[in-house]
Amino acid sequence: MNSIIQERTVGGRKLLAVFAHPDDETFICGGTLAKYAAEGTEITLVSATRGEMGRRMGNPPYLNRETIAAARERELREACDCLGISRLHFLNIRDKTVEFIDEAHLTARIEALIAETQPDVVLTFHEKLGGHPDHCAIGKLTTEAFRRSGCKGSLFFISFGNTMENPERFGYTRGDIAKIDVSAHLEAKLAAFRAHRCQSEIDEWVWLPDEEALSRFGAYEYFIKGDHSVPLRDAGDLFQTNAAQTL
Repeated sequence: MNSIIQERTVGGRKLLAVFAHPDDETFICGGTLAKYAAEGTEITLVSATRGEMGRRMGNPPYLNRETIAAARERELREACDCLGISRLHFLNIRDKTVEFIDEAHLTARIEALIAETQPDVVLTFHEKLGGHPDHCAIGKLTTEAFRRSGCKGSLFFISFGNTMENPERFGYTRGDIAKIDVSAHLEAKLAAFRAHRCQSEIDEWVWLPDEEALSRFGAYEYFIKGDHSVPLRDAGDLFQTNAAQTL
């Protein structure tokens, strides 16, 4: 069944984010999602799993394998509210098994979601730079689904921290990288970090006074263009191609 959070945006631009676990959206690109939500973008978040195999159980631990999935779902819903994400959908795949799911079936499910949402931008993991088997698997299949769908929007891969400040190390150029200024949306990102309580309690800095905690965040989040044969028109906006087409 679909899990839907109350929709708060109508019309305008649409963004579809397809990730593997609760907290991927916050810890990696929460500032960007908050920025676009604040600008009126309708954001649909897809989480392949509920993160039930995560090793963090709170600090001190208060969850177990029987209770963690429900807790992480609740926390994700709260984080979505903090970031302004309007729609949430679970693929109901068991954590740490995404790479073993039938590829054709899962690709078709994601393609159907693309057809349903008609996004201007799709975000997912890079299939080789995702850092976790679930990340890489969902990135690979979302990329394939995007290409099969004939979606007219743009595909971007999320990246960790400021690693793409020097993209040449990964076979990309600066012209392949979108650098999004999220400095005005760090409060929302911190609130979402704190919403993912069982995952963030162990990180003491998250719970410092707001000013100190906010200082730990970078002012930018970085994204790799899915089709790097076409240069970015505006490296500071994921929607620049679509905006240009509608002028």
